[in-house]
Amino acid sequence: MYRLYYQILGFVSTTRLLNVIVLCLTQYLISIYILAPERSLTSLILDFNLFIIVLLTAISTLSGYIINNFYDSEKDRINRPKMFFLGNLISVINQLKIYFLFNLIVMIISISISYKVFVFYSFYIFIIWLYSYKIKRFYWASNFISSAIVIYPFFGVILYFGTFSFKVILMALFLFNLLFLRDLVKDLQNFNGDWIQEYKTIPIIYGVFNTKILASFFSLFTFILSINLLNFNLGNIYFYYLLSIFFILIWTVYLWIYKDQKNYLWLRNFIKVWILIGVFSITLIT
Repeated sequence: MYRLYYQILGFVSTTRLLNVIVLCLTQYLISIYILAPERSLTSLILDFNLFIIVLLTAISTLSGYIINNFYDSEKDRINRPKMFFLGNLISVINQLKIYFLFNLIVMIISISISYKVFVFYSFYIFIIWLYSYKIKRFYWASNFISSAIVIYPFFGVILYFGTFSFKVILMALFLFNLLFLRDLVKDLQNFNGDWIQEYKTIPIIYGVFNTKILASFFSLFTFILSINLLNFNLGNIYFYYLLSIFFILIWTVYLWIYKDQKNYLWLRNFIKVWILIGVFSITLIT
């Protein structure tokens, strides 16, 4: 009984199951409130094609977290010992078996739908593997690719509904910036482990001070995006972007005040919470 419990706990930790649930929920919310507001809630929930897109996103993202955990295990041993312990409740062999099984399921389902869907998710799986194996070791690409990977699945539902507007672009850029800032702070938090594992992150190559300058630049860009989004008719989500202006200003001030790993973790978590609030704020769009 205890062994099963720890295996489930290990699976949840390794696959970041809660993150995947939020990702899938977000796909449904943007479909309902942004991409196809003219359709009824029932028709979207019962839309089989939309369900398959979300399902493929979930399975391929779960496999992505597994392979990322595999390549990051030694670094996590130093930077996040609790996460390392939980991630290793399932043996490495079993993790890789689950990884290849999930990818096989995605390939079979996607090719049975269409060649385009197969290519879309094959690229998603490949870029996650390449990021985990090689790209994340290079400062010039790691943070950008990491943020882009998170946003990539949303283009699946955007392409499905054929809805692409300037408003959607700005909202995607806003999310991208928050994700980029989260990853920069993560690099600051993981400085010691990255140094030992010879990861060429921005803080290691250019130093903590210059990393904070770069983060401040992206904070300014996020600030500008928030102001521009206020010009659109977005219903009550207007208040989310209005509060985002103050959030990003306060967050940037504390970025310069904080100097240790524990405080960087807090900054990272603040952004994650703000993104989560943004997800549920989608329901305020009218």
